[in-house]
Amino acid sequence: MAGYFELVDAPDGGYRVRMMDGAGSLMAISVTFPTKRAAVAGVAMAREIAGTGLIRDKSNDGAGTVLRERVRPVNSAKEEAARQKKAPAAKRAAVS
Repeated sequence: MAGYFELVDAPDGGYRVRMMDGAGSLMAISVTFPTKRAAVAGVAMAREIAGTGLIRDKSNDGAGTVLRERVRPVNSAKEEAARQKKAPAAKRAAVS
């Protein structure tokens, strides 16, 4: 399920962007932007980075490596239950 972006007032003035998942859980929050126009431009940049950017592992045991494996999104428990209910393994039909 697709997520969305929210423009919110920053505590120190200006605006921040919150990236929410499809269930409404917070995924990320941006830096402070001085104007709404700048915040919307930040969303455009985030969309581009998310679609094309590499994942650099800067954790203690990652040593700055670039992760190249394809990783599918993790479904919430609710989404996984709905997926299994919709197409249980025993009822899946083979397509020739």
